[in-house]
Amino acid sequence: MCGLILNGRTGGFSDVELDTGFWGKYSMTPLLLNLYIFLLGMCVGSFLNVCIYRLPAGRSIIQPASACTGCHTPIRWYDNIPVLSYIFLRGRCRTCHSAISPRYPIVELLTGSFALAIWLRFGTHPPTAAVYFVFIAALLVITFIDIDHRIIPDVISLPAIPAGLALSFFLPPVSWLDSLLGIVVGGGSLFIVAWGYHLLTGKEGMGGGDIKLLAMIGAFIGWQGVLFTIMASSFTGTAVGLAVMLRARKDMKMAVPFGPFLAIGAILYLFFGPRWIEWYLHRFLV
Repeated sequence: MCGLILNGRTGGFSDVELDTGFWGKYSMTPLLLNLYIFLLGMCVGSFLNVCIYRLPAGRSIIQPASACTGCHTPIRWYDNIPVLSYIFLRGRCRTCHSAISPRYPIVELLTGSFALAIWLRFGTHPPTAAVYFVFIAALLVITFIDIDHRIIPDVISLPAIPAGLALSFFLPPVSWLDSLLGIVVGGGSLFIVAWGYHLLTGKEGMGGGDIKLLAMIGAFIGWQGVLFTIMASSFTGTAVGLAVMLRARKDMKMAVPFGPFLAIGAILYLFFGPRWIEWYLHRFLV
């Protein structure tokens, strides 16, 4: 079995050392195993595309089977192979030849890439890898729905908050206390910002979906991750927002969805946050 060693320095992701003996029992070469994880992730990405398309409309993500959004012809299995079918069909429906959004292969490639990245980062403790893959999959769905519809579906964020807290009792590296504080700090900080903005301007500057999303993020990566996510999302959101407004020649009141930037900040913390924080502390404060 694989083992976990906590070195007890500061807590968090950077303090988990994983024993790699478990996977020595498998005869599959690392290259084939990584390829399998990537392909499996792309298959999950195909399902995420269904969620992105159907959840905003309140439709079932199980039934009916996938169909062309133009002619409503059911999609055959050989036209539903992640990425490859899009390439072979040249981005068009086989029946009506209407254009297929490039978002579909993009989501599939992103999901496959994140599946492999999570495996390489946490794969020696499979339950942790599975949890964080599902976490990132949820963030991908939320990101593309927010981009398309300017909403963050409660059906994802609300159940994920208690789920993340419950899982923290069983899985490293976030303790239940860090998870609980992450929920409070995440949801509370954005609520205060939104309330203050409304008090000063009389307008809604941040939706409730963002507040619930950051609480969900805090449940999975803890209060340290929330602080990092707020900083990272503020920088990236400001940079992208200014670029979009300058290119579109819009005024400073142009609405830009904030959910995708919160998701980016959380993913950055998951892979790099503790190392960047440790580097910053040693470089500037120690």
